[in-house]
Amino acid sequence: MTHDPSVSAASAQPGPAPREYLSFMLADETYAIDILAVREIRADEPTTRIAGAPDHVRGVLNLRGVIVPVVDLRRHFGLGATAAGGTTVIVVLELETRLVGMLVDALNDVIPLREEDIRPAPELASAAGAGYIRGLVVADGRMLIVLDVVGLLQSPEMALFGPREES
Repeated sequence: MTHDPSVSAASAQPGPAPREYLSFMLADETYAIDILAVREIRADEPTTRIAGAPDHVRGVLNLRGVIVPVVDLRRHFGLGATAAGGTTVIVVLELETRLVGMLVDALNDVIPLREEDIRPAPELASAAGAGYIRGLVVADGRMLIVLDVVGLLQSPEMALFGPREES
């Protein structure tokens, strides 16, 4: 088997510095999000279910006095509910001035990616969240799905926030 030198997370090509991405697992797939959106990572913990909330909203948790909705991305993407386990974590993201928790099966690692390494994803209009896939990357022999997590979690179909009020 030959090694594809065109894309490597550790490549030392000249040009803009790579950005760091947090990679994580949902079902058997590896996803990545810009680490700058991550506020903190917490062990999975019980949430309080809110009546009438969308099915993909697992509930809310109290994070040092701030009520934070927690989204089960597996459920939103049609991959079934995330089962609690030893590797399940809540990634708390900061979206402008709001916090949102994202339940994932497991964390992998932080990887550097160059913008030019992110390839366009095929158009799959019917797939849940397909409009929020920034692209795909092959890094260290695995395919990563790079998400626009800010766009996804602020989207109308996520139903986490009402429309922004104009100032």
